[in-house]
Amino acid sequence: MLDDYSEVAENIRLKYRYLDLRRPSVQKSLMLRHRVSRTVRRYLDDQGFLDIETPVLTKSTPEGARDYLVPSRVNSGQFYALPQSPQLFKQLLMVAGFDRYAQIVKCFRDEDLRADRQPEFTQIDCEMSFVDREDVMTIMEGMIARVFSDGIGVEISQPLPRITYAEALDKYGVDNPDLRFGLELVELTSIVKGCGFKVFASVADKGGMVKALNVKGAATFSRKELDDLTSFASIYGAKGLAWVKMTADGWQSPIAKFFTPQELGEIEQALGAEEGDLLLFVADTAKIANESLGRLRQHLGQKLGLAKKNDFSFVWVTDFPLLEWDDDEQRHIAVHHPFTAPLDEDVALLETDPGKVRAKAYDLVLNGSEIGGGSIRIHDQAIQQKMFALLGIDDEEAREKFGFLLDALSYGAPPHGGIAFGLDRLTMILAGTDSIRDVIAFPKTQKATCLLSEAPGEVGEKQLQELGIRLRKPAK
Repeated sequence: MLDDYSEVAENIRLKYRYLDLRRPSVQKSLMLRHRVSRTVRRYLDDQGFLDIETPVLTKSTPEGARDYLVPSRVNSGQFYALPQSPQLFKQLLMVAGFDRYAQIVKCFRDEDLRADRQPEFTQIDCEMSFVDREDVMTIMEGMIARVFSDGIGVEISQPLPRITYAEALDKYGVDNPDLRFGLELVELTSIVKGCGFKVFASVADKGGMVKALNVKGAATFSRKELDDLTSFASIYGAKGLAWVKMTADGWQSPIAKFFTPQELGEIEQALGAEEGDLLLFVADTAKIANESLGRLRQHLGQKLGLAKKNDFSFVWVTDFPLLEWDDDEQRHIAVHHPFTAPLDEDVALLETDPGKVRAKAYDLVLNGSEIGGGSIRIHDQAIQQKMFALLGIDDEEAREKFGFLLDALSYGAPPHGGIAFGLDRLTMILAGTDSIRDVIAFPKTQKATCLLSEAPGEVGEKQLQELGIRLRKPAK
């Protein structure tokens, strides 16, 4: 009921946004956004980037999310797509000989919304020729440091820390870890293999993972609080959440009786367990164990007040997988996008074990939110075609969707790469607010509507006829 009331209250606020814009807090957030944009433009100009506009009406290409489509009146039955990013165009600029491109640009994705996501959003979009990962990250660190200094008077020390994707999952369970606090995850699979607790033992025997985290001083949690944590973990696929309270008399837990004294000691040592601690365990596939405990870790960081809003903890996450297997479609899909280059030392694995290929990709994470992501691009036509083949895109489809890029690559392209930052999300964090709507002048609701202008809305039959569109009546 409270959530329903909150949504109604938020919708009322958005309906009268023109009055809301008079509030000092909203004006302060929008002024901060202005300062961020101004600082970014000045910094990138100083670094030799050219501000070049790219098309808004473009072609639908598979980039992850659903496109917003725009019907063409002149070319009846055909559609433009609003860009999810200027990815292909900025690569073409590099092929054409421009050294550095930048743009603060509107992008569009038709996807489910949440507090830090809007259907139309603003990217700080950059691309550079003759660079590798370190070049991109170093230049962008300077930009972020300038934004924080000019925007809120906070000095950021450089270089920013870096961890690999594998390290992020191992220690934090997710690829966007919040490093303002500890609570690192610990794998216990080898310790519990063959133990008397069948839930753990069977998962370990089947190649799954048993993982845990030690919540220091949380042995005082009530049974209801533990049940709430179990429910939270289940959102991310966990079938259960085992718990242990460390007391003066040892383990207080329904699972304590299933372990030998030696196993108890090994688990305590691995987790650094002491009296007063709360140990939480998940046994499942590696994906579920990592994500459920990783999200639980972030939830506990907020619940226990470990994540301070005025602390800013950055980390670059690198060496992402290039591909992941989609069980539904029975094929590989790109983790980032189809134009991300593999690590040089992993190129041979494209033929033998594509699932193990790592990408020249990098995300900048701030306080558990990905604020920017990019990669070094494929500049070799043969590798690009091999990538398409692994994604199940045959030559005919590749030619239809990306022919202009393949043609450009065939003439020779420099090594190039880039990155895009979410201006809205970055400003949201700088402003200390929990909703991206607070830093956008006229945001959409969770249902992607504008209550102020009442968009989207119906159009007249004449307009539909001009576009060659007939509406289908919704099923009753």
